[in-house]
Amino acid sequence: MFTIEHEFDATVITLVDEGDDPRDYLQEDITIQSFEDCVVLEQMDDQTEAVSRIVFSHAQLRELAAALNLPEGVYRLRQNNS
Repeated sequence: MFTIEHEFDATVITLVDEGDDPRDYLQEDITIQSFEDCVVLEQMDDQTEAVSRIVFSHAQLRELAAALNLPEGVYRLRQNNS
């Protein structure tokens, strides 16, 4: 399950890890905040009880999205100049 909220300066997506099987090891919710200049991922670390944060540029996020569907290798995304 996930939620999408539009706030003043960001779009916030929350990914909720859910399952019916009590043997599933569920993770804490992940919050994705998309700002004009970056994208921030946050997740509570249940062992340290601190929030882990990763900040992506929009270019890094585009590369991550492309990488999820490619085989092993080294790649460079090309800009469309049309």
